[in-house]
Amino acid sequence: MSNVGFSFSDLIAGYVTAFDSSKGDSGTFNLKTSDGRKFEVALTSMTYAELVRNLDEPFFDCTSQINSMLVPNCYLFVYGIFYPEAGEHKFEAKHIVFPGRTENEYLFERPDWWVKQIRSLGDFYLKAQFEDGDIDYRKYRTGIGLVGSKEDSTRQETDTISRLVYGFATAYMMTGDDRYLEAAEKGTEYLRQHMRFLDEGEGICYWYHGVDVKPGGSEQKIFSSEFGDDYDAIPAYEQIYALAGPTQTYRITGDPRIIKDIELTINLFDKYFLDKTEKGGFFSHIDPITLSPHSQTLGHNRAKKNWNSVGDHAPAYLINLWLATGKEEYANFLEYTFDTIEKRFPDYDHSPFVQERFYEDWTHDTTWGWQQNRAVVGHNLKIAWNLMRMNHLKPKENYVALAEKIAEIMPAVGSDQQRGGWYDVVERTLKPGQEVHRFVWHNRKAWWQQEQAILAYLILNGSLDKPEYQRQAREAAAFYNAWFLDYVAGGIYFNVLSNGIPYLLGTERGKGSHSMSGYHSFELAYLACVYTNLLITKQPMDLYFKPKPGGFKDNILRVAPDILPPGSVKIGDVWINGQRYADFDPVNLTVKLPVTQDDVKVKVRLLPTQVSFDATVLEVSNGIAKISLTGLLDANGVVHFQEAIAKATAQPINRLVLLLQDLECITTAGLRSLIFAKQKLGSDVELYIVGAPENVKQFLMTSAFCDSVTVLDEYETVQLASV
Repeated sequence: MSNVGFSFSDLIAGYVTAFDSSKGDSGTFNLKTSDGRKFEVALTSMTYAELVRNLDEPFFDCTSQINSMLVPNCYLFVYGIFYPEAGEHKFEAKHIVFPGRTENEYLFERPDWWVKQIRSLGDFYLKAQFEDGDIDYRKYRTGIGLVGSKEDSTRQETDTISRLVYGFATAYMMTGDDRYLEAAEKGTEYLRQHMRFLDEGEGICYWYHGVDVKPGGSEQKIFSSEFGDDYDAIPAYEQIYALAGPTQTYRITGDPRIIKDIELTINLFDKYFLDKTEKGGFFSHIDPITLSPHSQTLGHNRAKKNWNSVGDHAPAYLINLWLATGKEEYANFLEYTFDTIEKRFPDYDHSPFVQERFYEDWTHDTTWGWQQNRAVVGHNLKIAWNLMRMNHLKPKENYVALAEKIAEIMPAVGSDQQRGGWYDVVERTLKPGQEVHRFVWHNRKAWWQQEQAILAYLILNGSLDKPEYQRQAREAAAFYNAWFLDYVAGGIYFNVLSNGIPYLLGTERGKGSHSMSGYHSFELAYLACVYTNLLITKQPMDLYFKPKPGGFKDNILRVAPDILPPGSVKIGDVWINGQRYADFDPVNLTVKLPVTQDDVKVKVRLLPTQVSFDATVLEVSNGIAKISLTGLLDANGVVHFQEAIAKATAQPINRLVLLLQDLECITTAGLRSLIFAKQKLGSDVELYIVGAPENVKQFLMTSAFCDSVTVLDEYETVQLASV
């Protein structure tokens, strides 16, 4: 077809290069896509615009500000209509989504963006599964519809429960909301009681595929998988993901029963999935009776290896297990899997994508089931993301080289460079005459593939500080937050069309299925927050734990949020049961827990080692507000400082105490923000400056600012009764 002679609607994502308010009826602007193609976009009297918004946030109408926001280098999405005219297509905008108010603002880089998102996700799944009642996993169902209603099925799949448990545990780590921890612990216990198969004679543990819950409450155990690709086998990935939720819960609680289950399941991998010959790697399936990967009953899964059996250990549970324990045996296990990936998976002489399925001897299996010789885009990005994590633990040039190679290749072959976002499954090779890798089923975009792109480029940017990685991370996160969030029913859409419109058919209509539960969206919220705050924007992040008495070895709680570049993060403060606690190692990211017979709630504030600024409202009571300032108060920290002031003065106060012991430096912009804050407080509110370091105190003195405030070394010397 040489000429498209009809109108059609579509999406364009790109960067504004110029705006002309006088051209056309309402002005036009020029847009350049990620790969450099140029479009002229005409505004109309009906064009409307909004800011990207988070779950549970209202519509932010910025239609009246369109002209002032269309500045050079502003990234945006514009949905409109192409009209065929004069031998070309004219594009008129109908809907614009801005990621921020300025060309340099991306709202999802705010410190609390992902925290708010994970709280909304947690609430959605609590309501969907437990109807806002008691958290009882007998009510759990694998299938969840678009609005959170349960599908008419009795099936409870082990992996989907485990993935949801991961989500609840992670939501607790980010918010400290005890409802989420209760859901994580009860879900873990339900898995142990109903889905676990202990073989004490063999010293192993494996997990049922699921159970069917009968109307009277009885259960039918489903031992081998009943998912089509894995029917009548025990697939490695199901055993791997059965550990995802319990392991994340273990990071919080140190429950010794959980670690025992994990150790016994790893024994299963070592005894029956691991290829102990010189070929190495892990088999993808074993027979449910003989536990052999060579059984003839396995059919097309006999003696096979794949991405899941090798690569999924790390993100699903093994990295989190190492973070919780620090054990060298788990670091070595990680190294083994990544060395195998780096050695066996690249196939760049034949394809820009890695190979994912193999025979026993690592020759390529290009005839298996649906995959054939096809590539899952997200698996390539997942490798890059996890290679960078592993490189922070055991640095190897080969890890970084492969991660960067994937990051360089993937945008052109796996992303949508007109509309934004990342595709699903494509043919690994081109046929004669083809210039674009063909889609296998569709050109839709799955939520989990967006996660892999966002996390891959975020950690690459945070580790290597290259502008290209920042650009790719921002574009991927912008697409996800603009089009995957369901503002009406809550939760995340499974798929959107290439133009961002939700795809709502079949199993991809719902929010829960064999393929979707509370894992990828929660994991994204957690690690996007970690990488953005601690590595990129240099903002503090709080994590919450609730260790059981004697749960962790030597009473040492390990609080590293992820495997980050060595020395990039430190502990700033620790609170136990709401009280400041001093027995921690800021560099090694550990807390020495107090000896007690009770569970304790631990809040840990993590800081980048070069934190830019932090303002924390410590308390507001009896008309007195206390705010602690940390790091460098410069122009970049002013907004954060003003937000803390607004929070502290939400109700009337008569004294504001600024604790400056940890404020390393203040610039003139920061000083102006102090002066302005004092003005807005008014003469009826006393302002105290407490514990300022000498360099900060001298700077304040030279401005005459201190003439109107009280400067003290310690606040405790003040008689509160005078207020």
